[in-house]
Amino acid sequence: MAHEEIVARYSSLAKAAAGGETVVDCASDAFDQGCFGAAGYDDDVATLPDGAVRASLGCGNPVAVAELRPGNTVLDLGSGGGIDVLLSARRVGTQGRVYGLDASADMLKLARRNAEQAGVANVEFLHGTIEGIPLPDRSVDVIISNCVINLSDDKPAVLAEAFRVLKAGAQFGISDVVTDGEHDPRRRREVEERIGCAAGTLSVTDYHALLLKAGFVATRITLTADHGGGVHSAIVQATKPAIGDGLQIRPMREEDSAQVLAVYQAGLDTGQASFETTAPSWEDFTASRLPHLRYVATDTESGEVIGWVAASAVSSRPVYAGVAEHSIYIHPGRQGQGVGRALLTAFLTACRDAGVWTIQSGIFPENTASMSLHQTLGFRVVGTRERIGRHHGVWRDVVMVERRGPVD
Repeated sequence: MAHEEIVARYSSLAKAAAGGETVVDCASDAFDQGCFGAAGYDDDVATLPDGAVRASLGCGNPVAVAELRPGNTVLDLGSGGGIDVLLSARRVGTQGRVYGLDASADMLKLARRNAEQAGVANVEFLHGTIEGIPLPDRSVDVIISNCVINLSDDKPAVLAEAFRVLKAGAQFGISDVVTDGEHDPRRRREVEERIGCAAGTLSVTDYHALLLKAGFVATRITLTADHGGGVHSAIVQATKPAIGDGLQIRPMREEDSAQVLAVYQAGLDTGQASFETTAPSWEDFTASRLPHLRYVATDTESGEVIGWVAASAVSSRPVYAGVAEHSIYIHPGRQGQGVGRALLTAFLTACRDAGVWTIQSGIFPENTASMSLHQTLGFRVVGTRERIGRHHGVWRDVVMVERRGPVD
């Protein structure tokens, strides 16, 4: 179903709800069986305007999932009649702000009327698409959504936009529809059509992968209602990496190459980072490292890359698929500001999400700052390779460190 058709469909539902019709009539026991609607909210909606409740088309209660706090700025992707916006407004209080974004002008009209009837002033409804969110970078504390992302035919763009508008350390907590396991494709498509997944659902595996590619960490997908055919409602949670004010951690990009290599060279010039003396070409750099698990820390004002971390495979043998070696470089002028700790923390969380169970590295013992950082974050010394190589004419030892993650 094309974007225009989806908007037209939901506009007609908004008009029906505005006219007093209940768009989805779903009792609580039916909701458990996979029906969509306001029944998933328990008693939360008792005091909301009837129009907001009648227009509820969600597959869960993202407000109950997201950790909303007083003063938060919240964004609801695909806000419909405004039920989740109004519930969020209660949680964040008068010092907070809640935005509802929808592509249907009719839904926005209904939502604004519902907000006025509810006497809620700390909300704003925006006209636009979830693939191009009309909000500034790093302006939102929490993103919620209720069974909307599955409607998009460009889900990577949706997740990239969500990452862009979230502040460092902010959370993504939504309800959506996903697929899991091996099932008959025709049966799966029949279920998707029955529950209105116009653009098709993502598998749990693909959802995790897209979240990681966008830059999110601590990804978690919890299946809830089973709709049959391998299709489930689910709670999808993730976090944008935390770091200090004025900074951001995001995936490394091709256009970062010159700055990444400059930071690399600055680290090598200290004489304490590696046996290498000259940074490699970008082609050699990227060829020797995994295509994922590469992150940069940047200054949000200038866009300057001030640090990076990346992983390399230790072996091509399948048995070592979950073992990686990492390198982390912080520009010497930005060390001692918490950048390394934030960057390595995000990297470790992403490794866990990606199924990496052992992370290792070699460190010169004289590099006491790096040794302290790694040990603080759970690395242990497994041995020392004494006088393993000459560096600027001096024999150097290398301390081998590793961090083991949980093994299923």
